[in-house]
Amino acid sequence: MMPTIDAGIKVAYQAPPEPTDEDLAFIKQLGVEWVVLWTNEKKSSYEYYASRRKLYESHGIRVYGFGNSDVHNQDAIVLNLENRNAKVEQYKRHLRDLGKAGIPYTTYAHMANGIWSTEREATRGGASARAFDLEKATAGHWAGRAYSGEYSHGRRYTQEEIWDNFRSFIREVAPVAEEAGVRIGIHPDDPPVSELAGIPRCIFSNYAGYKQALEIADSPNVGMCLCVGCWLEGGPLMGKDVVTTIRDFGKAKKIFKVHFRNVEHPLPHFVETFVDGGYMDMTKVMGALREVDFDGVVIPDHIPMMGNDPRIGTAYSIAYIKALVNQANMEHAADTK
Repeated sequence: MMPTIDAGIKVAYQAPPEPTDEDLAFIKQLGVEWVVLWTNEKKSSYEYYASRRKLYESHGIRVYGFGNSDVHNQDAIVLNLENRNAKVEQYKRHLRDLGKAGIPYTTYAHMANGIWSTEREATRGGASARAFDLEKATAGHWAGRAYSGEYSHGRRYTQEEIWDNFRSFIREVAPVAEEAGVRIGIHPDDPPVSELAGIPRCIFSNYAGYKQALEIADSPNVGMCLCVGCWLEGGPLMGKDVVTTIRDFGKAKKIFKVHFRNVEHPLPHFVETFVDGGYMDMTKVMGALREVDFDGVVIPDHIPMMGNDPRIGTAYSIAYIKALVNQANMEHAADTK
């Protein structure tokens, strides 16, 4: 049975699938009632998903989503490589297992050669943060694999190939998601540049690409995992700003999950920063989510290191997000009186 998804914006924590007592206490201390989890194919199964849900629910915490890194950012799917069909079948199993386990959501990303970063840089107060400088970029990484060279997969692929491969994939898996009762949120390309190592990033690197892709999917179960940070990385390259994007896709009920993070400035060189330290006023982002009655989860993401302990930055981010949710709810209530 699927958990009841309450109305309103929910703050979630990206938690370990096998938490310690200390992890569980930290989540409870944060006042967070929802978590999202990740695993890989070694453990991915209905039994594992169901056991993780049972474990967290025994502590009063609900599992909103579960990702599987082995069916996420897969070059076989994006580029139609030899093992494409096996990967698509694996993805279908993932969806069916989630549905059977009563977990309503999973994140999917369509990058063939990974997430690209350059050396970490300092953000506010000297905190170490992820960065990307297009002039210095040499490789992408995902799940232990590195992608580099002029052509990461031996040649330059065309935009038509990328679109054709997405079309065949999403039309095959969307009916399975609907049958399983699982929503797929597609994450933006990170970074959202036009091409990296011969692979076009032409679908999930801008507003128009998302619009066309979701029209192709034509499914209530296929939507966005809106990474605010990626949208801010792209800046003008995205075609529309993040607030307009939230209003358009949010009103259509196509935003299922939000990664709530900020950057100092957009491409070609960006540095991730604290949620209140970048060029975007995140109050406007949260206000737009409340305006469209967003009812998914918001999580902090890619948090700079604070005080040499990752939990400090997490606690800071979640407290800030919770305050913005309260503010947005109060302002919405006042406007509707």
